[in-house]
Amino acid sequence: MYSQLGGTFPAPLFLFLAGISFALVTEKLWRKGLSPAQIAHTTVRRGAEIFVLGLLFRLQEFLIAWGWAPWSDLLRVDILNTIGVSMMLMGLLCWLILSLNRGRRRRTALVLAAAGTTLLVSLLTPPLWTTWRPRWLPWPIESYINGVHNLGSPQAWLFPIFPWAAFAFAGLAIGLILQSDWARSREPWIFLSVGVGGIVLTEAAHWWHLHPWRFYAVDDFWHTSPSFLLIRLGMLLIILAGSYAWCRWGAGQWGFSPLIQLGQASLLVYWVHLEFVYGRLSILPKRACSIGTASLGLLQIFLAMLALAFLRTRWKGRGPEILGWLRRNPARAS
Repeated sequence: MYSQLGGTFPAPLFLFLAGISFALVTEKLWRKGLSPAQIAHTTVRRGAEIFVLGLLFRLQEFLIAWGWAPWSDLLRVDILNTIGVSMMLMGLLCWLILSLNRGRRRRTALVLAAAGTTLLVSLLTPPLWTTWRPRWLPWPIESYINGVHNLGSPQAWLFPIFPWAAFAFAGLAIGLILQSDWARSREPWIFLSVGVGGIVLTEAAHWWHLHPWRFYAVDDFWHTSPSFLLIRLGMLLIILAGSYAWCRWGAGQWGFSPLIQLGQASLLVYWVHLEFVYGRLSILPKRACSIGTASLGLLQIFLAMLALAFLRTRWKGRGPEILGWLRRNPARAS
């Protein structure tokens, strides 16, 4: 049960961290004195780049699976697509709020807008998957709203904007709070409060779900319920506080950190590992693994991707230098 619950966290983590990173970039541009339009242009363009990368990833997977993959796989809504769309939407939200608020309360307005969007997305998800489905839209577009794909009903294995973008906007709100001067001067206590707030949010959402109050015609706790989304968001806040403690007082201070190393090349690691875990190049037989075999496979892919991330960060920006060395030492390189 716990492994299955943990298996629902990679996508929320990706989106939540995308929101926090977005807040860091927005803060940097803001402090440089850029206008709201310039900030929006930079951030929306980056979101569009991620979206295009998502489309290219789908093309790569389609070509690798040539012969048995349906053409509709090219239009699947995967996590990179949703991260890109979420970043573009956050860029537009920041442009709107910063344009309307020129005073000292701009950060507060941004935090409230991001938190409100998180709540709005979570509350709209159940009806948009059921009673309010936009059936009049072509399925490739509707799929970005509820993950319907071309299968006639929303699919739980896809990553539509509703509910997944909510995690990105939550990350934006938290990131903006953590970047404030007030929070920086009280950093340990702020992160402790984030962890405690995560526990309270998780327990409150779970308590709400256990009661018989229902507001939607169709209640699907594991896929569309606002309660489950808030539970996962609360657990993300707990993980965030634990990560801070790990980096400030724990093993993160010991030197080389595998998790930080993987994080520095997260997009490349994500892009490469999927084919070795799920695709034709899978290192383990599908649906035929014992717990021991699966654990060994997890260790293998972790070490392989750690090595890939290490080489990526060491070689980044050194392309001309490496090419020059290869030209000078052709025999040794071969």
